[in-house]
Formats: sequence, structure tokens, C-alpha cells
Amino acid sequence: MKRLANFLVLSLCAASPLMAQETTSEQSAAEQSAEIYAKGYDKFRFGGYGEVLANFMDYGINRYTRPEGNEKTHRNSISIPRFVLAFDYKFNSKWILGAEIEFEAGGTGSAYELENTENGEYETEVEKGGEVALEQFHITRLIHPAFNVRAGHLIVPVGLTNEHHEPINFFGTSRPEGETTILPSTWHENGIEVFGTFGSKYTRFNYQFQVVAGLNANGFDRNTWVASGKQGIFETDNFTSPAYVARLNYLGVPGLKLGGSFYYCHNTGANSDKTATYKSIGNIPLRIYTADVQYKNKYLTARANMIYGNLGNTVELSNANGKLSGLSPYSRVTPIAKNAVSYGGEVGFNLRSLCRDNTRVPVIYPFVRYEYYNPQEEVLSPHTAELRNKVSMWTAGANWYALPNLVVKADYTTRRIGGGKYNSENEFSLGVAYIAWFLNK
Repeated sequence: MKRLANFLVLSLCAASPLMAQETTSEQSAAEQSAEIYAKGYDKFRFGGYGEVLANFMDYGINRYTRPEGNEKTHRNSISIPRFVLAFDYKFNSKWILGAEIEFEAGGTGSAYELENTENGEYETEVEKGGEVALEQFHITRLIHPAFNVRAGHLIVPVGLTNEHHEPINFFGTSRPEGETTILPSTWHENGIEVFGTFGSKYTRFNYQFQVVAGLNANGFDRNTWVASGKQGIFETDNFTSPAYVARLNYLGVPGLKLGGSFYYCHNTGANSDKTATYKSIGNIPLRIYTADVQYKNKYLTARANMIYGNLGNTVELSNANGKLSGLSPYSRVTPIAKNAVSYGGEVGFNLRSLCRDNTRVPVIYPFVRYEYYNPQEEVLSPHTAELRNKVSMWTAGANWYALPNLVVKADYTTRRIGGGKYNSENEFSLGVAYIAWFLNK
């Protein structure tokens, strides 16, 4: 009840990004209707976003190996979480190409192959010196503000962060931890979508409906629930059991946005690498429900969201995943939960709004965020949950918007693990992030 009370208090202040940031980058795919998506450029535009992040931590790398939780040690890290290049091109006023390529973390890229001629063994081939991912690639046909069609590699709008994943669209130096722990982030899949905006004034809505490649049960595990089930390891995705995604947003009140989404895949086991892995189990259905609210005015910016997920046949799934090949790219850490949950909220106050003559005052938003998440909210007998997956956390910091689309961030985070039964985890972080269209023609 205490966690729920914390969430409800923040929910009352829910909101969206800084008013000065109002660019097409903040618009979800559903908001990019025929009226909006074609504006801002005549033929093509080129831009992107990126982040630099430094973390200073008082805990080790694994909270699961020691009886007291994470080791109380100090370590630091610095990284480029992502650098994304974006490109839109108009073939004409009705047909538009959109693409995003993400360079992530500067790690070693590798590809997995399933050698069916060698008893179905996994083989790894190192192919590149940096991790590169196609985050979006789609063709859009603009028909009417209320009905448009898009096909290709799409952002899956499940959860607030996936819909608004750019770094200026959340206060913290990192994306909200609860969402990114139990869901893929940024979640993008191959498929087809219809979207649009309808109504006017106080009855204005937008929507998305997608049919995309479903998640793969091979990737589900104890610590991240279904987040590692996203396809893309191989050159083609299994489409045996597609997923159906729906999102609806209410936009009728200035500054307010109320949204919700639903994800359903009838049998995630049918999308597995090897068809025989889950044959004896039957269907492994997945349902994800989300709700979020955002509000902004010249004084404050805030957001709140909640995710609840339900997965079927988890006892049998856990037994099967624990026996996956050690050469596979999957963790094999079980048991997998029937239900997972995440909720949280953040609110920031614009110090500049306090000044009568504010043209020379920097735009600084002190903020606070609360999150609770548990990828093992309910685990079915005979399995038991790992209490160290139950996390509640507070983050406090400030965002300085040096430019409307460039932000310097600093924050301090403290995590309470397992209801306080294990060592807490604390860190201080610094980040710089931007988003911009570099060229419009």
C-alpha cells in the first residue's frame, strides 16, 4: 500500500517534456498523422539523437551471489548508450520513407546462426567492431488524418518510454528502469500498422494498431521477464504467432495526454528458434497492459505510468528454458514469473517560471522520480520468486536545458532491494543528451 500511495501522489502531477522542446521528435507515430507527419520539410530531413553517460556506483555487478545482496564496493563507468541517425524522405506528398539506425554502447557485434545440419547447435560469428541496429525502417502511406498505413520495422508503442524514447523525453540520465527491465527498450519489430487522429477540441484522440513479429519465449527469464524475448538475433524473424498491439491516447485537454496500450501474442513458444522446444507445453500466451498520463504547463513537467503483464504456462516454460543449450544466446536463469509489474512517476519544476523577466535565466528543472518494479511479481508453485528482483527506487536530480534540444543531466539514485532485506544500491550519474534535425530540404 505504501508503494501504491507513492505512485498515486506522483500520478496526480503527471506530465510531458519541456515546452521549448516541442519538435516532431516528441510526437509518437500515432501523432504523426497526415496533417503533422508531412510538415516541417519539403523533400527530406536528416537528424538524430545521442547520449553520453557517466555513473559512479557504490555497489558491485551482481546482487544475486551474496546472501546480503550486492557487494558494497565502488566502481565507475562511462559510456555512449546510443547514437542514432534518423532520416525521412518524401517520394511525394503521400508516400514517405522513414529510417533510424542506432549505434549502441560501442560493444562487440556478433551474429548467431542455428546450424540445423549440425543437430541444431548455435554458432557465433563476430562480424563487426560495434553494435549497430536498425531501429526503424518503414514506408508510410498518408491517406486521411484518421487513417494511414505504415509497413516495415516499427516502434512498438507499449509503455510510455517506448512511445517517447528519445533522451530529452524523460528527466533521468537513464531511461526509466522499471519499464526497461521487464520490456524490450527501444522495442522495434517488423510488421504493419494503421494509425491516425480523430475528433476535435475536447474529444481529440489518436490511435495505433499493429500486427508485428511476436516475442520469442526462448529469451524469457527470471530477472528481465520478457524483455530479452525480442527477435532479431537471426537474419529473419519468426512470424508463426504474430503479436497484436493497440494504443489509444486522449489529447483533448491542452497539455494533458492520457494513454493506454495492449499487447497480445497467442503463443510465444511458436516463435522459438527450434520448433520442438515447447511442443509438449502447448500455447504460451502473453498479455501486457499499460496506462500512462502526462501533463505540462509553463511551471511543471511530469509523467506517470504503469505496466502489468501476464504470461501463460510459466512452470513448464521455466523447466524448458532451464534446459536450453549452453551455446545459445539466452540466459537460462529461471523461474519465469506468471505476472510482472512496473509503475512509477516523475515530476519536475521549471525554475525559470519563477522569474518575471526570465529571458536571461537558464532553463533548469529539478525533479524527483519514484519507481517500483518486479519481474517476478507472481511465481507459480512449485517455483519460488527471487526476492532480490523486487526493487523500489527514488531518483532526484536536475536537468539544465542549455538549448531547447540539448540537455545536461545530473541525478542521484537509491534502490531498496527486496523490501530492504538486502544491501541498498546507490549511484550518482551525469549525462549529456541532444536531439535535432540537422538538415531540412
